[in-house]
Amino acid sequence: MRFAVDRLDHLVITCAEVEISANWYQRVLGMERDSFGEPPRVALKFGGQKINLRPRGATQAEWFSSVVAEPGTQDLCFIVTVAAEDIAEHLRSCGVTVEVGPVAKQGALGPITSVYCRDPDGNLIEIASYGDRFTE
Repeated sequence: MRFAVDRLDHLVITCAEVEISANWYQRVLGMERDSFGEPPRVALKFGGQKINLRPRGATQAEWFSSVVAEPGTQDLCFIVTVAAEDIAEHLRSCGVTVEVGPVAKQGALGPITSVYCRDPDGNLIEIASYGDRFTE
């Protein structure tokens, strides 16, 4: 039987400090905090997806995970519906350093304009817009 992947449901980021990372993603990217499981775990929801925040040093018994799970090893791209210049301005107003951008890149659905920054663990965060092409 063959199948095709439909969408990304969630991903897991290993964090040095879960609370610091959760607060950053809420404050800077407007994600909604959620808790699940026992013991309680932290997730950040946006659209139809979520990010689970795994603490550094979590064991395989606590979190079934990749072989190497360290803070700062992710490159993530989030699509927003505002202009790239507004993204950069928002990041600066949050005290976040813009590393690169706005710059033209290629997204899953075509050309995007991206702004890059880093989260508290050093993960590369790309925040991009398709412009008017895919906004509602």
